[in-house]
Amino acid sequence: MSRPRVVVAGLGDTGLLTATHLARRADVVGISTKPMLVSGQELGVRLTRPDDWSRDYRIAFDRYRRLDRVRTAHGTLTGLDLAGRSVAVRTADGTESHEPFDVLVISTGVTNGFWRTPTLQTATEVEADLRSVHERLAAASSVAVVGGGAAAVSAAANLATTWPDKAVDLYFPGERPLPHHHPRVWGHVERRLTRLGVGLHPGHRADIPDGFTCDAITVDPVTWSTGQPTAVADAVLWAIGRVRPNTDWLPPELLDERGFVVVESDLRLPGHPRTYAVGDVAATDPLRTSARNRADRLVARNVLAELAGKSLQDYRPPRGRWGSVLGVQPDGLEVFAPTGRPFRFPAWTIDTVLQPLIVRRGIYGGVRRG
Repeated sequence: MSRPRVVVAGLGDTGLLTATHLARRADVVGISTKPMLVSGQELGVRLTRPDDWSRDYRIAFDRYRRLDRVRTAHGTLTGLDLAGRSVAVRTADGTESHEPFDVLVISTGVTNGFWRTPTLQTATEVEADLRSVHERLAAASSVAVVGGGAAAVSAAANLATTWPDKAVDLYFPGERPLPHHHPRVWGHVERRLTRLGVGLHPGHRADIPDGFTCDAITVDPVTWSTGQPTAVADAVLWAIGRVRPNTDWLPPELLDERGFVVVESDLRLPGHPRTYAVGDVAATDPLRTSARNRADRLVARNVLAELAGKSLQDYRPPRGRWGSVLGVQPDGLEVFAPTGRPFRFPAWTIDTVLQPLIVRRGIYGGVRRG
C-alpha cells in the first residue's frame, strides 16, 4: 500500500513539529513563506538580543533531522480545492503550482505585529528585518510599549535589561497585564519590572485609528481613549494583540466570523474528513491554545488514526496560559506553571541542558549545528 500524502500548510512552530511527527508514516510536504523556522516566540529577546534569539528560534529547515523525510516548498498559499484535494502555491517568481494531498493540516498561524507576518521572504530579507528593528530600538532614548499581553511585558522587560539607560514605559488597558495568566504571575513579573525601572501605566487604552494595523514601530504621540495625557517616546512598540489569521487562501465557509478555521474537538474541520487545523489559526477555544500546548502531537496522532480507521482523540484546552513570559534572562529562565508558581532554569543550564537536550533533541528530535 502506498504511503499517504500529507500537506502541512505552514511551517511555524506548530506546523514544523506536526510535520516531523508524520514524516515516518507518510509522504509529507511542508509549505512555508520562509525558508526556515522563524518563530513567533520570545519577542523581547528577538528585539534586544537578535543573535541569541536567532540561535534558538530562527533555524534553517535542513538542520532538523526529522525534516530530512519532508519536502519543503517555499511559497505563498493562494487557494484550496477541497473537491480536488489540492492546494495552490505561488513562488517568488510568480510561478503557481498545485500540491495534491490525501490529508491536509492547516497551520498557517496569524499575523501579529511586525514579528509574525505571512510575507514571502528570503533568508536575507528575514535577517534584514530582524536587524533593522533591533537597530531602530537601540537608537531610541525612550520606548513606549503599548499592550497588556506576554509579548508587551516581555518587550518592556528585555528593553530595560539590555539598555538600562533607556526610558521604557509599559501602557496596558486593565488593572494588570497578563490577564489570561494566573494572578501570581503578574505579581512576580511586576517586581522584576519595577527593579528594572520600567514605568507601569495601568488603565491606558490607546486610541486606534481605523485601518491602523500595529505592524510597525511608530513615532507619533499616543492618545488614550481613557483620558490620560498623551504619551510621547522616540519609539512606540505596539503589542496590543490585534492578531489576524492567515486564512485569505481558504474558502470562507471554513472560517468563523473572525476568519479563524472552525474545527471540531478532534481538530478536524466539520464535514471535511482528513482535513485538520492546529495552532493559532484554529478556533479551538477563545485563546486558541492548541498553539502552545503540544497539540502538534495530538493532530499527528489523529491523522494517522483516521487513515487507519481508528478512533480519534479530543483536544482539551487548558484554563489559562502558562510557560515563559520574559524569555531567557541573565539569571536564567523562569517558566510559570498553571498555578502561577515559577520554576527556574539556572543560567548555566540553558546552553548545556535546556536547549541542546530538552528542546533540540527531546522536542525536535535532533538539530544539526548551524
